[in-house]
Amino acid sequence: MFTYKIDEELALKLVTIQDAPRIFELTDVSRTYLKQWLPWLDTTKTVQDTENYIKFTHQIFANNKGLNTAIIYKGEIVGIAGFNDINWSNRTAYIGYWLGEPYQGCGIMTRVAKALTEYAFSELKLNKVEIRAAEGNSKSRSIPERLGYVNEGCIRSAEWLYDHYVDHVVYGILVNEWKNQ
Repeated sequence: MFTYKIDEELALKLVTIQDAPRIFELTDVSRTYLKQWLPWLDTTKTVQDTENYIKFTHQIFANNKGLNTAIIYKGEIVGIAGFNDINWSNRTAYIGYWLGEPYQGCGIMTRVAKALTEYAFSELKLNKVEIRAAEGNSKSRSIPERLGYVNEGCIRSAEWLYDHYVDHVVYGILVNEWKNQ
């Protein structure tokens, strides 16, 4: 099973079916907060829905097309992060993440995104990593900005969120840019 230690209090591990109750609980208590920016909350109503998501991520992992991990902070699952997609022909990975509301503001996601970026370049030997965030999601956008990603532009009406479209800002960093920081 995939595990990746980031530092003394933070690690990533491949999500398992056994994690479903905790991930669902975290989703449920953070539902209103997460719903501002994530489109899947209305279809995640039970632990079984979370189990189905985990099974889907296992298929992606088995096909070497993605890697979704539980964020372990001080021994507890606090969110999800990983490569939603890995495009091997273009050697590009797309990072996605969410964090339970009680764990915001601790620097967790910046450390996670940094570790995933480093893993993409050093272990997977990719050329580029992208992070996309809704234009109005300043917390999510601050992560790639802090890590030296380049704002590559805006995709208009990129995502439907329940009753409206949001634009996405695309951030990218190339392996040589990452190594030269």
